[in-house]
Order: sequence, then structure tokens, then C-alpha cells
Amino acid sequence: MQKRTAAQLRRWIRAARGQEPVDVVLRGGLVADVFQGRLVPADVAVVDGIIVGWGEYDGPVVEVSGQVICPGLIDGHIHLESTLLSPPEFARAVVPQGTTTVVADPHEIVNVAGVAGLEYILGFHGRLPLDVFVLLPSCVPASPFETNGADFGLSDLERCRSLPGVLGLAEVMNFPGVVEADPALLAKLALFADRIVDGHAPGLGGRELNAYRLAGIGSDHESTTPAEAQDRLARGFYLMIREGSTAKNMADLLPAVPANSRRRVMLVSDDLHPEDLQGRGHVNALYKKALELGCDPFTALTLVTLNPAEYFRLFDRGAVAPGYRADLVVVDSLETFRVQMVLKNGHVVARQGQLTAAPPPAASAAPHRPLQVKDLAPAVFALPAAGDLVKVIGLIPGQILTEKLIAPTPRQDGLVRSDHRRDILKLGVVERHRGTGNIGLGLVHGFGLQRGALAATVAHDSHNLIIVGVSDEDMSLAARHVVDLGGGLAVVAEGKVLADLPLPVAGLMSLAPLEEVTSRQAALQQACRALGATIPDPFMALSFLALPVIPKLKLTDRGLVDVEHFRLVPLFGE
Repeated sequence: MQKRTAAQLRRWIRAARGQEPVDVVLRGGLVADVFQGRLVPADVAVVDGIIVGWGEYDGPVVEVSGQVICPGLIDGHIHLESTLLSPPEFARAVVPQGTTTVVADPHEIVNVAGVAGLEYILGFHGRLPLDVFVLLPSCVPASPFETNGADFGLSDLERCRSLPGVLGLAEVMNFPGVVEADPALLAKLALFADRIVDGHAPGLGGRELNAYRLAGIGSDHESTTPAEAQDRLARGFYLMIREGSTAKNMADLLPAVPANSRRRVMLVSDDLHPEDLQGRGHVNALYKKALELGCDPFTALTLVTLNPAEYFRLFDRGAVAPGYRADLVVVDSLETFRVQMVLKNGHVVARQGQLTAAPPPAASAAPHRPLQVKDLAPAVFALPAAGDLVKVIGLIPGQILTEKLIAPTPRQDGLVRSDHRRDILKLGVVERHRGTGNIGLGLVHGFGLQRGALAATVAHDSHNLIIVGVSDEDMSLAARHVVDLGGGLAVVAEGKVLADLPLPVAGLMSLAPLEEVTSRQAALQQACRALGATIPDPFMALSFLALPVIPKLKLTDRGLVDVEHFRLVPLFGE
């Protein structure tokens, strides 16, 4: 919230009363009153980036005749790294669509680069036409079952908690540790007892959910069923309804939320693919989908403005009213929500889908270091068949949850082989941060590949090198090519690289424009389809297969993880 000196307050009060001219007047519009759910014909006056009032005022005019003046849109939970874009390029993409504030969890880049990764993101705070706030990562590493690039522990949290742009503690993914009262985790929670603490507790219920809420955790974005959503609302959580590129929960959850509970709900993107960002939109797309699901416009608007602002204690935004920051979106109507203009702190920053000025460069250098890997010859992907039955990770369309499948071991000459006819493919995770030589091998069902291999350094949360393929030879080539890129994504087949996307910022983000990233991403998707892939976004699905905090089965560089029982398990046998 902006500090107010006595002199500023005096000027604002005089301007509000019409005794002094204002900095800018939005003239002729309809104000979206989120407090009472109505449109009010009124001009809006701004001084020092703050709304001082509605009514007739003298000052420079921005004409918005007949258009609707809304609060700037807020995404309360996003991992910027999932867009594959640098923060300035992300701002260029989302601000013209009405987003003026995001709350990011940078645990992806912090898992790779530690404090340097956090400093890279925070270096943009206050320097973009977009407010980028962060919650400090609570679980780096996310679990004891993987090798990541850097630790971010209690001392780091203590040192960074007061940095500009930091709002609190990010999603507490180690929910078993909370429930079991793990001392190290409780020390982190105690450090943020007076701040925002976000949650992450898929499938948790009953007394365990009571314990999780009691620890001071105020939200959850992992609900996938109406019962889970209502359970969390009943216990006082804010419900974050996720609608990203892989996990799409709005259709299941929003209609099930009682009308009198919707002030405790917000819509978030979590992980958002660059193609979706360009083609579908950002928070504006979430708003429009809420309308499609039967939500009235003013309720939908509060889900992406006032509700997240109040939850994150950003009490200077989320509404068009005196004393609120002039972060405003001018649209043709609440029904169509075509964005005409965006203002940040009272300044026009976007018109008709384009920023009015280019974002500044980074305040600190983008973290980059070569991938630390050992031998990636085809032989390292050889897996001896040690049983007649094998556990298989089963993809679930539209979810980051997976199934635990048991199948006859696909074998040949004593080795496990991919069986593309049964859609069972070999999966590998290679440690890439410390040069340990760790390689986890397993099997996955649901990609549909008939030949070739995919490799990526985007593999939540530790972001090791993950590979899926039909042959060991192509898996080896895909992995080696991504190492040569310095991080990124690649598709190969029969000894040839078909498409790639370099990601030089920690192996997670590009420095290229959105248009180039989406073009190369489209080429990757086309190459995947040519190899037989049957899911909409193979790389997004691949990226979550190494995340050992989302049930049921996941694979890390240390082996196969049964997330429900939070332990490493043998690949073979029931």
C-alpha cells in the first residue's frame, strides 16, 4: 500500500473536493462498482496514481465514452517460469490483456539457481508496467526424493522476507511434513505467522486438513473435486480455482461453490503455456470462462480483482474507488470484455493490444550455468527387467495427477523396452545440477508416441533433465541435444533433431519475444504429433512427471516415488 505523507493527503483531499486540478480524468465511462455489483456512469479522477474520486473534475482528459472502467486484473498464483518468457516479455504479453498485478511463486528458478534466481525475478519489481509480487519458496527442494540445484532454507527465508515485493510464504507443498509437525517446516511457518502463507494439499481431508489449516496456511489451489473445494471453504481457506494449460479445474469447481462463499474464491492460472497465453489470454480468459459457466459478470470480476487483492493484503487495488491505486482496465462491456486500454498507476500503458512503451531490461543478470551431466550414451538408459510386473505412471488428461498402473513388463533380451503398441514408453530423469550421475528410469502410459523421443529441462520442481522415448538411442540424442542448448526442449526421431527451443535462463525461460517462443513451441508440438503423440501438450505433461508432491506416481533422478505414501518404491512388482 502506498505510503501517504500529510502533504500528499492534503493534495488528494483538495483534488477530491475539486479545489485543485487532477492529473488525469477518465471521461464518459461506466464505473464497475465491485462492492455493489452495478455500473455507475461517472468520470474517474486520478492524482499521483491514486483514484481521488468520481464525478466532474478538471484535468487532462482520457476519453472512454460508453466504455466500462474496471479494476486491473490480478493473478494470485502463477509460476512465471511456466510461460517460458522473461518477466519483461511476460509483461508485454499480459498487460495489454488487462493484467496489472501477479503474485508469483519463483520456486522453479530458485530450485535451479537459489537466491540468484529469486534476485532475478525481484529485480523487476517496480520496474515493469506490471506489479510482480512474490511469495518466497517454502519447499526447496520440494522433497527428499530428488536432487535440485540449490537449497533455500530457513536462513534464506529470514534474509529475504523483508525484500521489496515479497508478500509471504509460497505454497507449502510438503503437506505430510506439516501434518506430522516436522520441526524444520514449523520453523518456516512460524517465521511467516504474520504474513500470507499459501497452501498446496491435493487430496488432504479430515483431521489432517484441520491440522494443515491450523498451521496458518490460508489458501489452496489443488482442489479438483467439488467436495474438496467445499471442504476447504468450510475450514476457512481461500479457494484458488486453477485454470492453467494442464490442470483445468474451473468447470468442476466454480458451479459447486455456494453464492455466499464466492468472496473467498479467486481464479488463478498456476502454470500457463506461452501458446495459451498468446492464443487464449491470461486472467481475462479466466474471467470469460467464468461467464461461460454461468457466473454473473460482477461476481466473476471480483474473483480476479477484489478477492485476490484482499487475500494478499494489497488493499490499495482491486476496486475503482477513492484511495485505490489507478490500475484500471477499460473494456467495451462486461459481457464481451474486449480490452481497449490499460492504465498502471494512472498512466496509459497499453492500447488496443499493445504496450505503449517497451519494458526495461533486467536489473540483475539472468542466471545461467552449463548443465552438469555425465555420460548420456544410449547404454545409460538400459534398464534390466527385474520382474514380470512393473509399475507404470498413467497420465490423466487435463490433470497433473497421475495414476498408478501395474502392467506386464515390456521386455526383450532381458531389458525393459518401450512398447508403443500398448503406449508404454520408457521415461528417464537425469540429474543436471551437481554432476552426480543419478538417473531414474521408469515407464509411462498416455503419450502415444510411436517413434522418437522428447527431452526437456523443464521438469517440476527440481528441473532435472527429463526424457521420454521409444528407443534408447533417440532418448540419448534428445538428452545430449538439450545439454548442447544449455537447457531447453527438443524432439528427435531416428537420429535427427526435428525441433527445439533453447531456454538459456536457468534452463527454464527464453529471452526471445513471445512470438518467437510460440512459433518454436508450435514446431515442437507439430513434431510431437508427427511422432504419434495423442495428448494436447506433451511437454507440459512431461514437465510434471518428476514432481513428487502430486499423487500418485512420479519419477525423479533418485527413482520412482509413491507420493501418496511419500516414499521411494521399487519399479518392479505390485
